[in-house]
Amino acid sequence: MKRMKIYVLRRRVLMHRLLHSDMTGGVLLLVCAVVAVLAANIPAMGGLHRLWDTVFSVSFGDSTLSMPLRAWIDDVLMAVFFFSVGLEIKRELLVGELSTRKKAMLPMFAAVGGMIFPALIYAAFNAGTVSSGGWGIPMATDIAFAIGVLSLLGTRCPVGLKVLLVALAVVDDIGAIIVLALFYPSHEIHLIYLVYAAVTVLALLAVNKAGIRSVLVYLILGVTLFVFVFRSGVHATIAGVVLAMTIPARTSKGDVRAFTGPDSLLCRMEAALHPWVNFLIMPLFALANAGVMIDPDSLGGPMPAVIPGIFFGLLFGKPLGILVFSWLAVKLGLAGLPEGTKWRQVLALGILGGIGFTMSIFIDNLAFTDARLINAGKLAILATSFLAACAGLTALYMTTNKTKLIK
Repeated sequence: MKRMKIYVLRRRVLMHRLLHSDMTGGVLLLVCAVVAVLAANIPAMGGLHRLWDTVFSVSFGDSTLSMPLRAWIDDVLMAVFFFSVGLEIKRELLVGELSTRKKAMLPMFAAVGGMIFPALIYAAFNAGTVSSGGWGIPMATDIAFAIGVLSLLGTRCPVGLKVLLVALAVVDDIGAIIVLALFYPSHEIHLIYLVYAAVTVLALLAVNKAGIRSVLVYLILGVTLFVFVFRSGVHATIAGVVLAMTIPARTSKGDVRAFTGPDSLLCRMEAALHPWVNFLIMPLFALANAGVMIDPDSLGGPMPAVIPGIFFGLLFGKPLGILVFSWLAVKLGLAGLPEGTKWRQVLALGILGGIGFTMSIFIDNLAFTDARLINAGKLAILATSFLAACAGLTALYMTTNKTKLIK
């Protein structure tokens, strides 16, 4: 009986580690991306590729909302993903690696450089073309993939470097969210719904101020906010981030520094959403959106400028921007390198930053209406992200010393 209890306990511990492992989520995301590409190019799997164009309808009284399954994933499920990202951002701002000026300056500078350089490189290749609006595509780093690849090094990678990547990715997410909200609206903007959304946000803040910690209350107001933002023309996923900023971080005793305890609504929500985001929402997004058709006929003729723009932006612009702006932050005395971290490792980390995938594909879908450009963009994103993962992992392995492992 005792052995059985030990066995069950070990199974639970193993399952918990798998469900909360960044590497496991990254591997699943990669598998789903591969399946999506195969489904788009193998006739026998065509049913899966066409599934995402199936129209589903939801009725509310006299109102009916009809969208393809892909749109339900991109607009509704990804709003939950952005809500999860927002919770992580708020935690990092309160007590994490962005909670003080000294901690925040290096990842802030690195992330800004890692967004500016790729956008400029993309713009240089696409200036005056129909694909010029896709400059936001190479700006984003896929945090799940990047951290998942980094975790393959285990204890070989300095802890400070891992912390820097997490903080950099969080700031990068903030930048991507701002770019998404300002420059890539999903429809024509309707100001009246933005006013309704603002009133809903005020209601959420009032509920927070009143000390209410009911999940149901925030869920009802959150769904209301989502509907108004969706109707406004701003991409509905932004509602998830805004909602996250209103979730209480303090415990019942009012201590924000103790919010990692079970009494914090923010902590409970973040922990509860983590496996759903990693093992349902992001894999579904990959299956629905990574299905690029590798057709020589459709890719024939002159190479679309979007391809070199994304390729050079992600693979070269990201590491160069991260390295240069990190160097500036240190030289200006605003920040210092994490303990045990060398400049060549920052460069290697920047190469990993070239893994765009989720956010890059997301923006690619919004930036273009031409199916050929969307397909070319996805092809460039997938190929470049794979190269960045391999090159970044190799560079980090070569720049870390086996004799200085951090246990």
